[in-house]
Amino acid sequence: MRPGPHRKAPEKDDQQTRQRLISVATRLFGTLGFAHATIRDIAREARANVAAVNYHFRDKVGLYEEVLESAFDLIRELTERAKEQGKGKSPEEKLKAYIRVHCEAMFATTAPSLLQQLIHQEMQQPTQGILDRLFERTMKPRFEYLYSVVGEILELPAGDERIKLSAITIHGMILMFRPNPIVQRFSARMKIEFDRERVTEHVIAFSLAALEVYRTRPRRPR
Repeated sequence: MRPGPHRKAPEKDDQQTRQRLISVATRLFGTLGFAHATIRDIAREARANVAAVNYHFRDKVGLYEEVLESAFDLIRELTERAKEQGKGKSPEEKLKAYIRVHCEAMFATTAPSLLQQLIHQEMQQPTQGILDRLFERTMKPRFEYLYSVVGEILELPAGDERIKLSAITIHGMILMFRPNPIVQRFSARMKIEFDRERVTEHVIAFSLAALEVYRTRPRRPR
């Protein structure tokens, strides 16, 4: 029998329940961490019962893994966007595209996103095996791409330690300007406005200048 005009199909109800569980779990896992966010609390706030969690995700770990997939997807999409915008360009232009894409995403909101909080929680209180997956599926491809770009600019063989240190330094510079209460207070005290365009252009100019000096300086024997 088909559902009446004012009744939702069971499949639609299931999907809406599933999405509510994921939404609430993302917030609670992000603010409390995996260990302290309970299935009972998640189900209650999602207007579902505990059995719905078991039905859709098997258990708490299954729900957590589903939530993390959203975080993984966000990071992967950002890496792919940077690669796409640098496709076919010089290594210097590839680096500019990488910095621009990440600065734009970073300044898209003035408050940490729920997914950023989730990743931060996982790094502070690692769940068995999850942090390794986070690195292998998101950070490793991101930095492998950045290593390749920096390696081209420095004209060094792949795997050279100087490539890795330079790439990590560049990405670290971007993160230093991430909007947060400390950065905002610092910028006010120092009378420096950290807006997106200013930060982007600064990190690009500083990175390219530093790499040029690094590339041309005499190599010291190790």
